[in-house]
Amino acid sequence: MKSTTQKKIARWFWAIITLPFALLLVALLLVALFAKIPSFEQIENPDSNLATLVISEDGKVINTYHIENRSYVSYDQIPRHVVDAAVATEDARFYRHSGIDFRGLGRVFFKTILLGDSSQGGGSTITQQLAKTLYPRQNVQSRIPGGRQLKMIGIKLKEWITAVKIERNYTKEEIVTMYLNQIFFGGNAYGIKAAANTFFAKDPEDLTVEEGACLVGMVNKPTRYNPALNPEQSLARRNHVLRQMEKYDYLSKHDLDSITQIPIVVTYRQQDHNSGYGSYFRDMLRRFMNAEQPRKSSYAQVEDFRADSLAWRENPLYGWLNKNLKPDGTQYDLDRDGLRIYTTLDSRMQKYAEAAVAEHLGKELQNTLNRELKYRRNFPFSDDVSKDEVDRLMRNGRRWSDRYRAMKAEGLSDAEIEKSFDEPVQMRIFSWNKQGYVDTVMTPNDSIRYYKSFLRAAFMAIEPNTGHVKAYVGGPDYRYFKYDNIGQGKRQVGSTFKPFLYTLAMQEGYTPCDKVVNTTYTIDVNGTDWAPKSEVDDRVVTLKWGLTNSRNNISAYLMKQFGPYALVDLCRKMGVSSYLDPVVSLCVGSCDLSVMEMVAAYNTFPGRGVYCYPMFVTRIEDNAGNVLASFSTRKREAISEVTAYKMINMMQGVVNDGTAGRIRWRYNIQGDIAGKTGTTNDNSDGWFIGYTPKLTAGAWVGAEDRQVHFTSTANGAGASMALPIWALFMQKVYQDKSIAIGPEDVFVPPLGWSADQLCDGSSSDTQDATSNDYFN
Repeated sequence: MKSTTQKKIARWFWAIITLPFALLLVALLLVALFAKIPSFEQIENPDSNLATLVISEDGKVINTYHIENRSYVSYDQIPRHVVDAAVATEDARFYRHSGIDFRGLGRVFFKTILLGDSSQGGGSTITQQLAKTLYPRQNVQSRIPGGRQLKMIGIKLKEWITAVKIERNYTKEEIVTMYLNQIFFGGNAYGIKAAANTFFAKDPEDLTVEEGACLVGMVNKPTRYNPALNPEQSLARRNHVLRQMEKYDYLSKHDLDSITQIPIVVTYRQQDHNSGYGSYFRDMLRRFMNAEQPRKSSYAQVEDFRADSLAWRENPLYGWLNKNLKPDGTQYDLDRDGLRIYTTLDSRMQKYAEAAVAEHLGKELQNTLNRELKYRRNFPFSDDVSKDEVDRLMRNGRRWSDRYRAMKAEGLSDAEIEKSFDEPVQMRIFSWNKQGYVDTVMTPNDSIRYYKSFLRAAFMAIEPNTGHVKAYVGGPDYRYFKYDNIGQGKRQVGSTFKPFLYTLAMQEGYTPCDKVVNTTYTIDVNGTDWAPKSEVDDRVVTLKWGLTNSRNNISAYLMKQFGPYALVDLCRKMGVSSYLDPVVSLCVGSCDLSVMEMVAAYNTFPGRGVYCYPMFVTRIEDNAGNVLASFSTRKREAISEVTAYKMINMMQGVVNDGTAGRIRWRYNIQGDIAGKTGTTNDNSDGWFIGYTPKLTAGAWVGAEDRQVHFTSTANGAGASMALPIWALFMQKVYQDKSIAIGPEDVFVPPLGWSADQLCDGSSSDTQDATSNDYFN
């Protein structure tokens, strides 16, 4: 072969070899000069949809607002073994390259591409994977053939440049920290903190070596290696990570042999919008913080408009997201900005409250109601409900459903929609079983009846003197019952309203031991006599006896003395803001009020006459820990301290000798306790609100529709429906010695209070009206 030919061949050989590298260098140069590369600020603070944390008063993250469930942790909060596992598995030469590992790329080219050995893994370094999170691929599209591939090449080049840029300006510790905070682990968990909490219910610093290896193993294929979904594959992948750690001297052979024998034990809690503690509270807080300035035209009741207008003016948390803007003038976003909301909730009390609701409804009360419902002609409605009323309730149920709204949006006619509700479909429905659901086939109409058969509940606990809300449970299960029965719902309060009337009497100079005849009292209402139904025996009784035994005729006596307008004024002072019709039947609780209003109003009694507005949040911080807002208790004097103590004395009689006596004889809860039960027409609503010197709490139970209820008062009374939730909750609180609330707490009388004014409210407080001691 001629030398000239050899030279030509050599030139062509080196041209072919060097041309791809030359083109790559030119492409990198063009991308670096003209493409939009993230700045250092964007790299440090990517648009990564940080979850806003809802933090309890005792420092626990109880819930989040998020699109991506992600929270940042510092390098010091990540165990060294998690970093070692990530390096050994994802980028063994992490500490020896400058962002791009050309040796790794060569391995991928020859072994993976040419030889088809996929076990060799990818060639992206940890830094490149971090850079990759800045360039989303799912939205890359092109109508030009091959256009998407060209765009992907451009993105890959930008990733390489960004990786080098990251390496030049950040330490390896900073890079691996950003990486572990960014990557997706599956189960809606973004970042190591969310992953540790989702799969092991731990903070990252508490992860063991095997748990950390399990999480790192998921990064490659989050669904395939999810230990909750595919435990065998997850175990194999975890052990592969451990072997990689041993291979690169991060783990000894002895430790490898022992740790690989440990099974994976997960505590899986997927952090979606239906999970976590305090879901009803989180939903209420979003509505509260996102409230807009009230417009009168949006309200059916002027009282609600006035209450919200007052909150807009005087409560800085109400509408906070609309009242406060970020430095750049945009609105804060709970789902993306990573705020830290420090709430008044106590994580322990919240846990106990949710458990109490589930225990009473799920293990006892719903089963009792179900035994009645199976004999109903119009399941689940009472037999005395007319067909027209049942049709109206079912029609409303259909129109409020997601199915109806979706089909209406698709343009289907009412007839087509109605027909679809009679066609059986596969569905998952709520159940009080261990799984919390049942997979079955039924018609949508039957599912509406099924859900209407379930009793709903609401429970709220609040602290006297501060108004701090300690527990908030708006329903039986947030996943299936989204309606918040504390803040959104209003139900007839029944006899729980009576303490307001007695408070008015005490404020006007009456005492618990003042006497009245237990007889029928009629009140003239526009020429017509009105008197409530009540048991009478014409004996002389004390006012305390009347409240202890919840006698309507004693309430009628007091209403006759003061009238409904004075009662409404007193209720306004104690924080009741809803519409109150000033009629005489108000004395027996004919009005509809919210659980929040009632519990906050009762909190005035242990608060020594001072009404505290319910308080939900103490401060808000941004994702860097800067305080954006702080909040303090808002309070006002509602009644005198002496009046408050008189009412405490009277309502202790309800617990010791009256309708709430099962707190003592069934649940064996001791110490100073006062409260009042409430039962409404047809047993549709059951209430109990009780308080100790350090905590006020209230429970309501009832079905979605008032036409679904118990037949007898034995099961449908507030003492049976609602009181057990309060008692179960308080048992757990008293047993938890880390909570400084117990039976040793006592109500302290005001200065100058005379003990001889006390009476016990029992039958010993009654006497024959002919007695010589009558009214002495």
